[in-house]
Amino acid sequence: MAFGDLTRVNGNILGLQSLFELQRNNSELGMRQLRLATGQRINSAEEDAASLSVATKLESRVRGQAQALANIGDAKSMLSVAEGSMSTIQEILMTMKEKTIQGANGTLSSTERNILGNELNSLSTEIDSVLNSATFGGLSVFSSSAFSFQVGALSTDTFSVSVSNTSAGTLGVASTALSVSTAASASASLGAIETAINSVASTIGGIGNSQLALTFKEENLTINMTNQEAARSRIQDADFAKEQIEIVKLQILQQTGIAAISQANLGAQQVLSLL
Repeated sequence: MAFGDLTRVNGNILGLQSLFELQRNNSELGMRQLRLATGQRINSAEEDAASLSVATKLESRVRGQAQALANIGDAKSMLSVAEGSMSTIQEILMTMKEKTIQGANGTLSSTERNILGNELNSLSTEIDSVLNSATFGGLSVFSSSAFSFQVGALSTDTFSVSVSNTSAGTLGVASTALSVSTAASASASLGAIETAINSVASTIGGIGNSQLALTFKEENLTINMTNQEAARSRIQDADFAKEQIEIVKLQILQQTGIAAISQANLGAQQVLSLL
């Protein structure tokens, strides 16, 4: 670094050097103050391009995982609707079983059997009503045999859930499939209702298993998202204590830089003593 010659007054080298250092200190001081204002260590690519690239990828992953976490919540809510509907159908089937057992008794008159038959028809119709009213976000829960959920930030992070596309007919308990007109027909209908009860119980069990799997995915995703956010924060977020220490140092250098320029400007005047 050249320091110039005090006796050559046309070029104030010391002053120019002091001005350069002052401008550099001012620039860094502005950068440090910006970090405190934004809370980010990297505010432009020129500061640390490689770290900014890594931090951006981590932020993208975290934001994707946050949405996936919301997706899991929606999936569990939809399955809760399905479970509630199937539980209601289970109660209806048990009531139908009671009525059918009553119809299998040989002491009933034809009038009583007609009343029981009407009750079974009404209960069978109610099963379809419960299934049709089971909706989530405008989507019929039992309109499809399977649903696919996005449960992660990657395209391969999907989870499929099978929900029986069922009805009173597929369960074998449609009004036309049941009869209590005689004790024998009531006994035959009882077997169909027992099969339907077992089918619904199996569906409820499958829904529960899917909910449990989604809970494990939710916990794992939450932990992973926290770790990813911590990594991003270490790279991109500003350390306020460190930045404040640097600002104090730079403010002192700023003051000494101004003093140095002043002294450099006065130095050339000393040449007048030679005249």
